[in-house]
Amino acid sequence: MTLPPPRPRVHAFTDDALGEFDAVGLAEEIKAGRVSATEAVGAAIARVEKLQPELNGLACADFDRARARAARAEEVGGGFFTGVPTFVKDNSDVQGLPTQQGCSAFRAEPAKTDGDFASMFFGQGLIGLGKTQLSEFGFSASAEFPHADPVRNPWNTRYSSGASSAGSAAFVAGGAVPVAHANDGGGSIRIPAGCNGLVGLKPTRGRVPQDKMLREMPLRIVADGVVSRSVRDTAAFLRESEKHYRNLKLPPIGDVRGPGHKRLRIAVVIDSIGDLTTDPEVVEAVRAAAKQLEALGHHIEEIPVPAPDFFLDDFLAYWSFLATFMLGTGKRTFGPTFDRSLTDNLSKGLARHGLRNSWRLPLTLSRLAASKRVSARFFESYDAVLTPVLALPTPELGWLNPAQPYEVVIERLIQLVSFTPLQNATGDPAVSLPLATGRNGMPIGVQLATVQGHEARLLEVAYELEEAVGFARIQDS
Repeated sequence: MTLPPPRPRVHAFTDDALGEFDAVGLAEEIKAGRVSATEAVGAAIARVEKLQPELNGLACADFDRARARAARAEEVGGGFFTGVPTFVKDNSDVQGLPTQQGCSAFRAEPAKTDGDFASMFFGQGLIGLGKTQLSEFGFSASAEFPHADPVRNPWNTRYSSGASSAGSAAFVAGGAVPVAHANDGGGSIRIPAGCNGLVGLKPTRGRVPQDKMLREMPLRIVADGVVSRSVRDTAAFLRESEKHYRNLKLPPIGDVRGPGHKRLRIAVVIDSIGDLTTDPEVVEAVRAAAKQLEALGHHIEEIPVPAPDFFLDDFLAYWSFLATFMLGTGKRTFGPTFDRSLTDNLSKGLARHGLRNSWRLPLTLSRLAASKRVSARFFESYDAVLTPVLALPTPELGWLNPAQPYEVVIERLIQLVSFTPLQNATGDPAVSLPLATGRNGMPIGVQLATVQGHEARLLEVAYELEEAVGFARIQDS
């Protein structure tokens, strides 16, 4: 197949049933009878078919069942988002579809039931069109593959869509669907949100239902959520999720519909753990956001990074242990067709690193678990912390291609992804907001994080910034 040449601003926004609605707006249109669920799903399928050749965000389609569910939704109704089309990321189980984990080293059988996340997600009335692409096992921050096309960024198809929730972010930014599932074990909601100009909130550990494999991790670093084009869509998803599952150990989020009134003490961190330097263009974006928050009345204080240098080594050791487990138990975990020789160089290299460093796993787990207490002490002095999402602008495709030697890819990953993993270890919530645009026309995400259980605080500040700054739209020339 001959691929189209790279080009900027690839989107499917048009005057159809989806229009330019976000998920809340589309749900309101469907409820009012101005748009039918069948029309919304049909328009979304047409948009996916338009975008797929250029963005490659689709892992597997489920269009026929989506049309049938849309017809039933019109008859019986459902949750708040009834009739709104969406996608589930291809590392979460959906009944009748394979869960391929972004990996071509095995052939997944169709899942027998919906996983816990999909059950809750579809219980909100959302209609799944299929599953979206991710990097192999979610290990890389770019969904690129040694022997297959990458997921491309709709803002400019020369660039990465981030990862691991790459396909979801590309389709939401490109207008195929207004909201889609994403999950985050080291930045995989926030990074693609930042790269694609979206809102991406990683919830507190244990806030949102998760599939069994993620719940059974030694340290639960992964959180499930969504990527969206508006703060209110993310807020509504969390509100509706809480109706299906309420973690009684956490304060409720509730129904957050606008800015808060309390002025906050916000720390600003520019350079990341291990004295890694942040690109000047990213620094400019973070300081501009800090200046805007100060103008809104918040107290801003720039501080050194509040985490020890050994954190990144610990996180890499744990991340590598997960790869060692995946590749070492592949036939048992993923089925008899699993062939570890067919995994990419990043997965293989991480597995080797994990095996070599297995002796330090008890100390690694202990220090990563202790980061929750360190974070709690930090947030006794501050209400939130503002940082970059990525230390560098969105990379061009090829820079993180896993066909390259492991040593090249991992060095670049550490250089790029040094701000987001901390909240996966602490369990704190954090949100990526599209507050800036680089000189190359690509979005730049800025991250706001707070202590466990206080997503409402992040949403209130996010609403403030959305109103004050506005988010760039791909459909605006």
